[in-house]
Amino acid sequence: MSDRNNYVLILVTAPGGQFAGELARKLLGERLVACVNIVPGLRSLYWWEGEVQESDEVLMLLKARGADVDAVAERVRELHPYEVPEVVAAEISGGLQAYLDWVSAETERG
Repeated sequence: MSDRNNYVLILVTAPGGQFAGELARKLLGERLVACVNIVPGLRSLYWWEGEVQESDEVLMLLKARGADVDAVAERVRELHPYEVPEVVAAEISGGLQAYLDWVSAETERG
């Protein structure tokens, strides 16, 4: 995903809305993402340390350029309280071109 004209939707789970808001503001401030939606009320079940765990979380939907996936993942890893935070990127295959152009414009750095 190194072509800067590709766009991605990055999924990140977080332990709560306050942390998610703080993380979103940092990623936005660094121009790594153009938009973050925070969806409350997520119930996650997953394997961790040999057992099935269950947690209340929020889901973050980050819109970014494909070229920035690695930088976003690294920043989330640095800032997130989880030992192994979820950072999963899905390529956006289409959409309103004006919105995608906006994503590009808002993630320009230097």
